[in-house]
Amino acid sequence: MTESVSRMPAEQQATQRHARMRRIAQILLQGDRPYMLYIAFVVLLVVFSFASPWFLSIDNFLNIGRQTALVSIIAIGMTFVIIARQIDLSVGSALALSGMSAALAMSHISDSWIVGAIAGIGTGAIIGAINGFVTTRLNIPSFLVTLGSLSAARGLALMVTTTRPEIITNDRFIAIFGEGDIAGIPVPILWTLLAVIGGILLLHYSVFGRQIYAAGGNPTAALYSGINIRRVTTLAFVLTGVLAGVAALVLSARSHAARPDVVQGMELDVIASVTLGGCSLFGGRGFILGTLLGSLIIGTLNNGLVLLGVSSSLQLVIKGVIIVAAVAFTRK
Repeated sequence: MTESVSRMPAEQQATQRHARMRRIAQILLQGDRPYMLYIAFVVLLVVFSFASPWFLSIDNFLNIGRQTALVSIIAIGMTFVIIARQIDLSVGSALALSGMSAALAMSHISDSWIVGAIAGIGTGAIIGAINGFVTTRLNIPSFLVTLGSLSAARGLALMVTTTRPEIITNDRFIAIFGEGDIAGIPVPILWTLLAVIGGILLLHYSVFGRQIYAAGGNPTAALYSGINIRRVTTLAFVLTGVLAGVAALVLSARSHAARPDVVQGMELDVIASVTLGGCSLFGGRGFILGTLLGSLIIGTLNNGLVLLGVSSSLQLVIKGVIIVAAVAFTRK
């Protein structure tokens, strides 16, 4: 009896410590916003800052922002699609075709940058609308639909210029989307910030955002609640196409040309950014800042490995292992 009484304080302390650890874990991995992701990003910054003397500099951080701009912009739209329990594999091809459309419009229709921007964004929106319409109206899995449009859009981009790049000479277009800056911040980063702010307002503070969550989380309940799931899903694909068009303008302006063979495989980085940021591939869960952070983690990892002189082949291996481990840890 005396032994059990003497052991009670120690057992209670162990129980309390265990409860505190569980509470901390719940806070860090709370709901659909895994705060452990923020800690992982900070740890990554600390590790690379000690490993490379060039990492902690304003120029390098701006370089990371430029490098991740394309993936970040498209990933904002992909967040809506994945929350709606769909997938879009065509974003890289949509970017290539949108860039070609913008360049050809300024070469053959009007030299105005506005015409180029409308053509590029409009092309992306059309591709997204086709993906959404075929997926929802014909009840074909979006994986297969967008796999087909991936091939078709890339082939069309190669056909319209017979595989040759289209040179862009419009200085206004280049300054607005690629090489200009405002208050020292490069415009690709500013376009990323605009996409993030718009995505936050649309997903978290609008009726459309709530409908996206409902359609992906419980389609049957959403249907009985009067939500037009077909329309909501199609609009998610259109939004992704529009942002792919914006990314195409940024890339074309930075390159001073539109190429039909660019960013092959970018859709994988986009999907990795979204899932790494806490978005569930089973739908109904995700948030914009998580997607942005996922993109920045991948971009920072690429940048740090380059500064350390790691070979490109080994970079792919390390990046793949870290992404899988991070997503698995976050899910756990």
